[in-house]
Amino acid sequence: MEKKQAEKPWNENQMEGRNAILEILRSGRDIEKIMVAKGNVEGTIKRIVAMASEKGVVIQEVSRQKLDEISQTKNHQGVIALVSAHNYVEVEDILAAAREKGEAPFVLLLDGITDPHNLGAILRTAECAGVHGVIIPKRRSVGLNATVGKTSAGAIEYMPVARVTNLVKTMEYLKKEGLWIACADMKGLDYFDTDLKGPLALVIGSEGEGVSRLVQENCDFTVSIPMYGKISSLNASVAAGLLMYEVVRQRTFGAE
Repeated sequence: MEKKQAEKPWNENQMEGRNAILEILRSGRDIEKIMVAKGNVEGTIKRIVAMASEKGVVIQEVSRQKLDEISQTKNHQGVIALVSAHNYVEVEDILAAAREKGEAPFVLLLDGITDPHNLGAILRTAECAGVHGVIIPKRRSVGLNATVGKTSAGAIEYMPVARVTNLVKTMEYLKKEGLWIACADMKGLDYFDTDLKGPLALVIGSEGEGVSRLVQENCDFTVSIPMYGKISSLNASVAAGLLMYEVVRQRTFGAE
């Protein structure tokens, strides 16, 4: 007997069909990306691409076969959109929230986190640690998809996330606003010996490549987590959690 393939769970954040996606674009809801069939840029698809480009939405051309494979309705009409599980905020909103609380801003910048489970876990820890907001790039990063929402255990509803076009320009803006930029890197100073008490943006890179060169060059200083075992690195969300709680320790109890 042939084994039946397990059915994939229905993804409520995947929208299909031309009219449905036009309405989502008009509504102003945040969209992770729109996938359109290669070569199919006429009529309604052309309008969708134009509207999406105007709003800065990522557009990805894929084969019709790929759309057929991921389609849930089997009637995608050459276009599928992945909408965000939660709306994004502006970077200014994050800093304003810190000011309203009378606290020194504490922000996370995530450079190249592509695993939704890692992002969800980071959001969960960030919410518990009192981080004011998380900043991610539009490209080379996972967005607020359904898996992130589930892994965050509800933190996605409370942790503001801003999505920016250029991380380096955002870092320059944060510096002008008085924040120090700390980069997590294996060659940095031990985080126990680093002052993390002031207005701070902490940069966490991907597990494979770490923080990109240009981003690292624009950081004010680097911090590292000492390694005593045979494995030389930690999971990105675990590393982020340790560094976040060192900031909490220093702010609450003072550095030794």
